[in-house]
Amino acid sequence: MKQKLLEKILQAVGAPPIPIALWNGEVLFAEPSSAPGRVAIRDRMALLRLLVHPDLEYGRLYAAGRLDVEGDLVACLEALYRSVSQRRRRALIHPALARLRRLYQHGRSRSRDNVYHHYDIGNDFYRLWLDRQLVYTCAYFPDSATSLEDAQIAKMDHVCRKLRLQPGEEVVEAGCGWGALALHMAKHYGVRVKAYNLSHEQIAYARQWAQDQGLGDRVTFIEGDYREISGSYDVFVSVGMLEHVGLHHYRAFGRLIDACLKDTGRGLIHSIGRNVPEPFNPWVERYIFPGAYPPTLGEMTRVFDAGGLSILDVENLRLHYARTLEHWLSRYESVFDRAVQMYDLPFARAWRLYLAGSTAAFRTGYLQLFQVSFARADNNEIPWTRDYLYRD
Repeated sequence: MKQKLLEKILQAVGAPPIPIALWNGEVLFAEPSSAPGRVAIRDRMALLRLLVHPDLEYGRLYAAGRLDVEGDLVACLEALYRSVSQRRRRALIHPALARLRRLYQHGRSRSRDNVYHHYDIGNDFYRLWLDRQLVYTCAYFPDSATSLEDAQIAKMDHVCRKLRLQPGEEVVEAGCGWGALALHMAKHYGVRVKAYNLSHEQIAYARQWAQDQGLGDRVTFIEGDYREISGSYDVFVSVGMLEHVGLHHYRAFGRLIDACLKDTGRGLIHSIGRNVPEPFNPWVERYIFPGAYPPTLGEMTRVFDAGGLSILDVENLRLHYARTLEHWLSRYESVFDRAVQMYDLPFARAWRLYLAGSTAAFRTGYLQLFQVSFARADNNEIPWTRDYLYRD
């Protein structure tokens, strides 16, 4: 009976070459000698729950310690991702249910709740494993020896070069995290920035950081929804926020950008994405990133279509995000016991799985990272080549 149940589970996820160890010591599907590890199921009920809803229960059971991975966690998750067919991925959630869920997940009050769930769990937690500036988005690695700290600075400069910032310009940022990019733009490129974010803890931190650096008169941090953006700006930038907007709000988002940009305005949107339409894993969506959705490049174009904006350049930084996550996971593992002390073991295990799973997702191409730069359709003050991106 156990063999048949497990065969059904493995067929559902594409028959990955990973042995299964049961609670009674029995090991099934142990043929592959090159397997990076094995999945250990600790009790009979865990097996049944995994059979009913593997995509949700895998994370739940791992966090609870009722399912474990013995061996290389990231490599095992890579094997799982590679074994799942695109057809099966698209069938994970019924389209009608997905549409219903998206309708209520991105209203203003729900968006605030989603932000609190992920970003307001405590600055001290993120300090454990992010870089010194608390940049919680994909870094940019000019070479393999670049440290995480330097790669995050390189990412911010890469964004600023794409935006072609000039001293004295006015910039608006939608979703600013702990404020690193806004302060970097003001300090190193001489612009004035107005930055919006729903996270109370992040905004409080960013305001204090601005004061400490003497930039309080050049950067304004606003605890508010991106839909509250008003005024006229030379540049619009959003790094890691589009995932929280919701597909059915993309056209309104594009119209907002159109309304706030000057005649020669330009901008950049940086977002996790996919090659084919699909929501996040149900466990990630429920327990880690509620309301988040990684758009395809085609879905992202709705933003620019609605705003009458021209796409100038698209860059995929997928492998840069995989390396960023490798750094984050390594740092997290080194402070894992601290995370357990701050919260509890299930919380700490859940975040380990999230970081490991995200690493595997970017390594295998299950997730992408798009940077799209744009300008008004009639703006002729645009570069002729990409040479400007790589000049110091």
